[in-house]
Amino acid sequence: MKKKVIIGIVICFVVLATIILGNLINKKENDSSNIKIVTSFYPIYIMAMNLTDGIEDVKVDNMADKYTGCIHDYTLTTADLKKFEDANIFIENGMGMEKFSEKIINSYPDVKVINSAEKISNYIKDKHKNTNAHFWTSIENYILQVETIAEKLIEIDSKNAEKYEENKNKYISELEKLKKEYENKLADLKGEKVISLNETFSYLFLDLEMNEILIETDHEQSSLSAENVKELIDKINKENIKYIVIGKNDSELNAETLARETNAKIYKLNDCMSGENEKSSYINAMKENLEALETMKEQEVYERRN
Repeated sequence: MKKKVIIGIVICFVVLATIILGNLINKKENDSSNIKIVTSFYPIYIMAMNLTDGIEDVKVDNMADKYTGCIHDYTLTTADLKKFEDANIFIENGMGMEKFSEKIINSYPDVKVINSAEKISNYIKDKHKNTNAHFWTSIENYILQVETIAEKLIEIDSKNAEKYEENKNKYISELEKLKKEYENKLADLKGEKVISLNETFSYLFLDLEMNEILIETDHEQSSLSAENVKELIDKINKENIKYIVIGKNDSELNAETLARETNAKIYKLNDCMSGENEKSSYINAMKENLEALETMKEQEVYERRN
């Protein structure tokens, strides 16, 4: 009888231990140590990479391929949606960039959405009154997006708050340094007119206080009519506009047509929408742009002196 009691106690102990261990495992699997973040596209992914650096229990997955580019007219794939099945957080650019967001929200109502553009207020509208959502080419706006994402991550995953804060401060310090370089090296471009064939750079020109004349094209081919081209050539020559800007991956046909008939020169800038999955990618791309803009500034200074 005594032996049976002992065996019963042992069995109860084993069962209890199994339950406790199972609960601990489940807790570990369900707490913030297993948070999965999905970002909408490349610039947002780079922000999230920097903010989650060194946090082993947080995974970041980019929805779109790193070479997708702009996702304004992006169509979700089955593979894209599958990434949200075990996701906790979705970080988007916001302000209409992700037209597919509603489908994700409706399909995965438990996934928390972070709109990175919440703090941005200097909206630029196109001729159709639509908001230009390419905020990140402004370093100031990019910093605001980083701050917003960090604050929301801290709210959702308070266990890792200290590390998010540390990463935010480190990254913003690097961004502020770069912003200061822009301010110090490109002051001579203030007030200069620039023909832009890519709306991605509008917020960059706003930061530099340049007067952008945006010509809406499809970036891929010569989409300007003969009448448009003639009007632009006349404007460039009449107003002595010296700069034509395109994205480095854009077709050069439109720009070359304009440059051939004027004294304006073509400058290629990085839109920061694709590249390698490295924490330094955005800063490297903007340093690349700084070098191109410095060449533009040197042209301006030379012409003023001569």
